[in-house]
Amino acid sequence: MEAFEVVNEGIGEQIEFIWRKIREPVIVPMLRVAVLLCLGMSVMMLVDKVYMGISICLVKLFGRKPEKRYKWESFEDDLELGNSNYPMVLVQIPMYNEGEVYQLSIGAACGLSWPSNRLIIQILDDSTDPTIKELVQVECNIWGSKGVDIKYEVRDNRNGYKAGALKEGMKHSYVTQCDYVVIFDADFQPQPDFLRRTIPFLVSNPEIGLVQARWKFGLLGACIVGG
Repeated sequence: MEAFEVVNEGIGEQIEFIWRKIREPVIVPMLRVAVLLCLGMSVMMLVDKVYMGISICLVKLFGRKPEKRYKWESFEDDLELGNSNYPMVLVQIPMYNEGEVYQLSIGAACGLSWPSNRLIIQILDDSTDPTIKELVQVECNIWGSKGVDIKYEVRDNRNGYKAGALKEGMKHSYVTQCDYVVIFDADFQPQPDFLRRTIPFLVSNPEIGLVQARWKFGLLGACIVGG
């Protein structure tokens, strides 16, 4: 009877009638589920924060620094062998229309304190903007003219996006001569001594397959993979 009466009313009354009918059996349970999910996620975040806080306190308390936990020996030039005792390192930098940061990123990678004949910089450019693409290539040519072994690589598709670019970069023949692979994102600006502080962990500890650096906005966040 009530539904019949509503039909004869205006559209506003019909919408209000429908809302009253579905509010309790449908909307309320959905809101309850949403609240429970939010609470569950909040608890998970709290547990994660507490765990990280305890871990950090234990590290600070017991001094579990990587240098103390793992072997670490710096590299020195050999009078007889020169810098041949330095492992060969490939630095990969995937880029996609990075018009604002490409110069800083390429400059920081090319400024790494590592023997130039033991370092290859690989710029993997997936840019779709032809202007930016040309600028990145010009920047690579500038550093190449300064004696830096820098490779500008492009591909005819963007399959896999950044991961696909990194994988494609590993297919080049010159990569086979590299012992370790360093991956920087397009906006990373590593300090010059980055390789000297990280590579020794891999060289001195064969059981380690990857070293991940601390990540901070606008600065650095990288990983190094053993070859």
